[in-house]
Amino acid sequence: MTESSAVEIEIATRRLMAALDSLESAVERRRDADRDENELAARIQALGADRSRLADELDGALVKARKLERTNREISDRLDSAIVTIRSVLDTGEDG
Repeated sequence: MTESSAVEIEIATRRLMAALDSLESAVERRRDADRDENELAARIQALGADRSRLADELDGALVKARKLERTNREISDRLDSAIVTIRSVLDTGEDG
């Protein structure tokens, strides 16, 4: 083997090592990207579950609010009726 052949082999070996290093770096970047993508997908799934839970809680709160409004109206009507009755009794008592 001549000196120039040895130099060419050394250059080719260095190029191969550089290419392998580049490939290893690219694989590591891809692994990181895949990991980030999986983490993002998990976060999106968790957010979707939270959204569903919050929507259910909101629906429940709306039902309770409607019941409270209905009850409030009924109590108000009863109070108005009681006030009218009390006034009529008081008016009758003043006339007698």
